Amino acid sequence: MQEKVVIVGAGSAGCVLANRLSASSERSVVLVEAGPDYAPDELPHDLLDGGRNSFTQHDWGYRHRPNAGQMKFPLPRGRVVGGSSAVNTCIALRGQPEDYDAWADRGLEEWDWERCLEAFKRLETDLDYGDDPERGRWHGDSGPLPIRRHTEEELSPWQTAFVEGCRRLGYEDCPDSNEPGTRGVGPHAMNKLDGRRISAADAWLTPPVRARDNLSILPETLVHRVLFDKRKATGIEVEHNGEVRTIEADRVILSAGAINSPRILMRSGVGPSRQLEHIGVEQVAANEQIGARLLDHPGAAIFLLPKFGSGTSRNHDLIQSVCRFSSSLSDLDNDVFMQPGAAVPIPRFSLPAVSIMIALNKPHGSGELKFESASPTADPVIESHLLEHPKDREAAMDALERALEVTQTPECQELARIIWPPVWELRDRDQLEQRVLKVCDSGYHPCGTVPMGGDDDPRAACDGHGRVHGVEKLHVVDASLIPEIPAANIHLTVLMIGERMSRLLAG
Repeated sequence: MQEKVVIVGAGSAGCVLANRLSASSERSVVLVEAGPDYAPDELPHDLLDGGRNSFTQHDWGYRHRPNAGQMKFPLPRGRVVGGSSAVNTCIALRGQPEDYDAWADRGLEEWDWERCLEAFKRLETDLDYGDDPERGRWHGDSGPLPIRRHTEEELSPWQTAFVEGCRRLGYEDCPDSNEPGTRGVGPHAMNKLDGRRISAADAWLTPPVRARDNLSILPETLVHRVLFDKRKATGIEVEHNGEVRTIEADRVILSAGAINSPRILMRSGVGPSRQLEHIGVEQVAANEQIGARLLDHPGAAIFLLPKFGSGTSRNHDLIQSVCRFSSSLSDLDNDVFMQPGAAVPIPRFSLPAVSIMIALNKPHGSGELKFESASPTADPVIESHLLEHPKDREAAMDALERALEVTQTPECQELARIIWPPVWELRDRDQLEQRVLKVCDSGYHPCGTVPMGGDDDPRAACDGHGRVHGVEKLHVVDASLIPEIPAANIHLTVLMIGERMSRLLAG
């Protein structure tokens, strides 16, 4: 008899799970997605273009408050089969071995670096180093996701100026940012080919996978809640074209992302007791850690106006290279990134400017999710609390001062001049501390809202297999599980979680 598995959310982890779990005829898998599904030859331009984010056409429309002194800003999240992997900038970084060993230190022994590395290699075909005799031991050569790096000849003028400016300042060359122990400046590892984004849907939901008799994909279907018999999950309630119906299941897996998975749990009666009471939902199980801690990478930027004849263009790929280093305030490797931006990406349009962006990869502060309604269409209140922690502000100022140094190199000055923040503010620590709070924003890497942990970890909402505490037959498998944010964009980490969890769930 087949086990019927329902996966809620066709994002990065959901696509991996749908592929891997439906590979066995012992299971019937239903993949439910609120957004549309497209055939490969019918993908809209915003999903094909790997050179920049898609902010509006396939987005949930969330807004967040970066910190107490700011207005609300967009927090883009993909609403389409492929999820945020279908709308992001295609950066394919893993983070550091110590990121995952820190998970193991929280009682998650099965999530140490060595085990995670196996899954990172399994998910990729590294076109640069997969078959390299020296570096190949860190990379896969037969996984679903192709990864490559721009050559120096492919870099746009602003990206080239940034790389050469960093070299002038003494940053070491880093040809492979996914090799453990590396740092410095070099090309980003990216999941795009000839400018085309390769999303999780492209890589894992291929035509042969979609043709399996035991896999069904239900797009444009909004999940209202998980259904329970006492504390055992028995299915989900969904809405499609205004019709509400029930899908029964032997096991329910929430892969709806760090914002939507806790939303669905709350609507289903699983979450902090006071919040459930506040929104008028009958409690199935108290789980105080759901939504209590929102992790993200805070970022800020210096904006520059290109000079006439510089060769820069807003049509160039937004990001191609990166400089990773340790801040003077930390003993962790690569706790800060600098990245040159070929344009200033703002939802609905892009400014004719270039930038150097900084990101804090190991922030001390965290945000929170709050819920004001049990309606499936009501958005949560997202308070990110970015740079409110004094150590985070100090690290951001340190990083912006380093970014200023890069802008003053001959290579960068030849192409552009600073327009915001003013140079005098960047050189005045008191002014900079006030300014950095006003110009910071999310790195678009929300995670940690339903964290996994060891059996005795009071900070955990799930165990190491994604099983939600307090209920049965209900798992979370997505960015929500991340207990400590890695020093990298989280896309590859979420794919890795999908790969590892598919084996844990199957076995």
